[in-house]
Amino acid sequence: MHVWISDPTALHGHFAHVPARIGLDTEFIRERTYWPQLALVQIALDDASGDATVLLIDPLVPGMTAALAPILANEAILKVMHSPSEDLVAFKHACGVVPKPMFDTQSAAALAGIGAGVGYQKLVEQLTGTALAKGETRSDWLRRPLSPAQLDYAADDVRHLGAMHDVLDGMLGQLNRREWLAEDAARTISNAENEGPERWPHLSMRSAQFLDPEAQRRLVRLLRWRDAYARDNDRPRGWILDNELAAQLARTPPASRDALQAQLDAHPKAPRKLGDAIWRALATPLPDEAEAPDASVGETRDKQRLRKLQDAVSKRSEELGLPDGVLASRRWLQALLDDGHWPAALAGWRREALEPSLAPLLAGQD
Repeated sequence: MHVWISDPTALHGHFAHVPARIGLDTEFIRERTYWPQLALVQIALDDASGDATVLLIDPLVPGMTAALAPILANEAILKVMHSPSEDLVAFKHACGVVPKPMFDTQSAAALAGIGAGVGYQKLVEQLTGTALAKGETRSDWLRRPLSPAQLDYAADDVRHLGAMHDVLDGMLGQLNRREWLAEDAARTISNAENEGPERWPHLSMRSAQFLDPEAQRRLVRLLRWRDAYARDNDRPRGWILDNELAAQLARTPPASRDALQAQLDAHPKAPRKLGDAIWRALATPLPDEAEAPDASVGETRDKQRLRKLQDAVSKRSEELGLPDGVLASRRWLQALLDDGHWPAALAGWRREALEPSLAPLLAGQD
């Protein structure tokens, strides 16, 4: 059964008695904005029959996000979610809080050895035997009223989370890995709470590898400005300044403000009205830009040492029965190799599992 909630008072009524856990999900739109627009919140409540009553909550109603906030923040309620990173950002932006504590069924499935990155529908079928419909994945969730098909689809997104939690929590208990999941959940929550722009956004751009150090520093200036402008104006980054033009301006900076405007006028996707801001960003050094990592290092890194680290991780993953990529990604290993310090992503149980194997390789004792 699902219930449409369009009155904050009705939502409070369903939480007169605090439940031990809820299934939680959202539908959001992020096509024309920087921040995900919260369009629907689904909460599954266990009832005495063992079935779930699903609340379909309209966050567009005035006062609804404020009514949701204390529920999300109540640490007596376990929030069972599936791959929730973007949902957490949507909640933080709309409600001012990040749900906690949290049980991520996708991460739990990985730690239980089922598979890495398993989608919700596939995992529901694998754990409960229920096949879910796939028809509303690209719906307009901001429209009102929502169609019956949309409502059914949204309810299904949380209806089975309680049953999945029971199975996965039991598996993790047998493997003594509940603390592993708790650590990963705490890190995910912390990342959402402290969500901010990347310090070195050029590292994720392939074209940055082919720029000299001066051009890379100019690129960092442009990308940081773009991110700040996009966040402040709630617009997609690519709408402000696309990667191709940013790299082009960084590689061959215009000699004058007029030359910049001519270049913007000639580019089909250029933000012509933002010429002054782009000129200032391009010409103004950042206090920390001298510390910027060299993106071109990626072409000359010691691939043999990285491969040895990857092989050691694969062997350890096999010993632990973990899917590939769960214990340590290539990017995390590269950061470890480059910096010599264990990155936050490899802290806790991951470092404990990996350090005996990786320490000799990092020290060159191979």
